[in-house]
Amino acid sequence: MGGGQGGKTGKTGKTEQAVATNRKAFHDYHIEERFEAGIALQGTEVKAMREGRVNLRDSFARVDHNEVMLHHCHISPYSHGNIMNHDPLRPRKLLLHRKEINKLMGRTQQKGLTLVPLRIYFTPKGKAKIELGLGKGKREYDRREDIKDREARRDVERAMKGRRSGRGVRSREL
Repeated sequence: MGGGQGGKTGKTGKTEQAVATNRKAFHDYHIEERFEAGIALQGTEVKAMREGRVNLRDSFARVDHNEVMLHHCHISPYSHGNIMNHDPLRPRKLLLHRKEINKLMGRTQQKGLTLVPLRIYFTPKGKAKIELGLGKGKREYDRREDIKDREARRDVERAMKGRRSGRGVRSREL
């Protein structure tokens, strides 16, 4: 990872400033493909996003009337906003190329895949972007397998850490 706010380093060497991530998406879905899209926002929404007041937990994207829309993404009202503040849960248009929209429309209708927002971030040029994942829902046994794998990796890491520091995993009996 690059420096700054814990974002990824872009092509220019500057870092992307992550605003919100949807960690639950990786728990509930197998992410097959990722897309980057712009977001059509109002002025107070951008200011609220810069304050980090975004929640992606229950949000999803859907193709409606040949446009990709982001639903249930909660952007809290801007703290210094006035009567012209935005609606926190309004659907927001995502900006993608026509080829990408057609591809997403076909994949979501035929294969039963879902468009899940993974993270929202600002580019070094100040543009708000969203990373979408084309995901297939996990079953309960898939989640259990993931938990078992994660615990096994932790046990291996613990054992390796104990060896490196000179302490064995088991107590010495001599």
